[in-house]
Amino acid sequence: MTTITSTITGKNYIGNKLSSNGNKTHKTFNPQLNKENDCDFYEATTEEVNEAVALAQSAFLEYKNYSGVQKASFLNAIADGILDLGDELIQTYMSESGLPEGRAIGERGRTVFQLRMFAELVANGSWANATIDTEVPDRQPMPKPDLRKINIPLGPVVVFGASNFPLAYSTAGGDTASALAAGCPVIVKSHPMHLGTGELIASAIINAAQQTGMPNGVFSNLNSTGIEVGQQLVTHPKIKAVGFTGSINGGRALFNLAANREEPIPVFAEMGSINPVIITPTAIVNRAEEIATTYAGSITLGTGQFCTNPGLLLTIENEQLDSFIKDLGEKTTAIAPQCMLHPNIKKGYLANKTSVTAQEGVTVVSEISNDQTTNNYAPTQIATISGADFIKNSKTHLEVFGPFSLVVRCKNEQELIEIIQQLEGQLTGTIIAEDTDYKNLTDIISALQNRVGRIIFNGVPTGVEVTSAMTHGGPYPASSDSRFSAVGISSIDRWVRPFSFQDFPNELLPEELKNNNPLQILRSVNGNFTKEEIN
Repeated sequence: MTTITSTITGKNYIGNKLSSNGNKTHKTFNPQLNKENDCDFYEATTEEVNEAVALAQSAFLEYKNYSGVQKASFLNAIADGILDLGDELIQTYMSESGLPEGRAIGERGRTVFQLRMFAELVANGSWANATIDTEVPDRQPMPKPDLRKINIPLGPVVVFGASNFPLAYSTAGGDTASALAAGCPVIVKSHPMHLGTGELIASAIINAAQQTGMPNGVFSNLNSTGIEVGQQLVTHPKIKAVGFTGSINGGRALFNLAANREEPIPVFAEMGSINPVIITPTAIVNRAEEIATTYAGSITLGTGQFCTNPGLLLTIENEQLDSFIKDLGEKTTAIAPQCMLHPNIKKGYLANKTSVTAQEGVTVVSEISNDQTTNNYAPTQIATISGADFIKNSKTHLEVFGPFSLVVRCKNEQELIEIIQQLEGQLTGTIIAEDTDYKNLTDIISALQNRVGRIIFNGVPTGVEVTSAMTHGGPYPASSDSRFSAVGISSIDRWVRPFSFQDFPNELLPEELKNNNPLQILRSVNGNFTKEEIN
């Protein structure tokens, strides 16, 4: 067994092997210091891509049959390995993202929690949804066969690392953890902004695979700065699914590539969202300052670099609206500027907010106007527009990835609901309301349900709890398939398909479907959930 060190080499992991066959290299960038980091990272070659996929396919033939207990051991070992990376991981994370130490530690904790959550899930085979309909040989006019259904893994999965979450949505993040839990080998296309962080995590995964006896190729990590490696992976005939977190343009491009293959495959992409927040006039009258303070914090949290950032506030004209908007602007721009992830992220932010504020009817309420030359400066901005102008100009719906929010002044509830109905699909919607508003919220809730994956009541959208009841997805373009969540236990459903055995001998059935229920899991038997044996 090869011992993998946690030293950053700049190489690709092709299964258990470090590889650097190409001559194209790339350095990551320290946004706090506004300069490149030292290490050179080697771009994966076509040959390395093909080798990683071949290993993944070979590993799949073995790994798909591993028990839940074996996979749980692997996932827990990955979690242990990430913790063992210690301060080197935290410092590397900070040097490649510009994010503070507290955020790094918190995101590491979430990553470890997700791995352990899926370990616990698959250790108990109930997640596979074993469903049994026993035979009825004397049924007329024809006998009923014995049918037994279970979820089985799709095959090798490609995961694209996310720019704004170097840990929780990247190398060992939710996509990777859930795919490995399902029985699918994973090839990660590491995000070019945090290749060092990715390599450290990859080393922990490879070590865990070797320690727990996983087949070589169950995991690979490839470096890439352009689109070529990603295209090669998505179009490779042995790849069976893709996980992506990022921009609408990037996610849609991958979706189109996958759909145009000879054998189309699913792309589970979590993409753009402006996360509308509806604030009732009553709420503004009763607690304007509290709401302004809360949302100033939410808009600027993490420099606005969250997919759940509240980029759109909707309310109805009232006598206190002007002062509320003014106060929100002042409170938001009073928060100290923070570092953005990368100069390219900042460049996109400046371009998109300029595009929105240049539209007819948009008025800038407040803006920080000091030096914009360094990446430490993220110019926060609040703007406003009438409901009528917002409705007639879809360019005002643009996602501005950063500390920006547009306040829409609706003339009445009918116009507000019309705006919600015309919005593109979103990850979240939020309602800020008082008890006395409840009787008037039915139509608003109904309209939001058709446009979002989750509705928050009297809270902020920034924050995605990792639980079995969480939905992190929504109608397009929030995600490419609104039937699935990218977060929580149910996210494992993306990497499996239903499979039925008909009239099989008990000895040849998987453990989850055998008559004596050796795993003692909850199963649906003839329409009833039970752990009982089948006689």
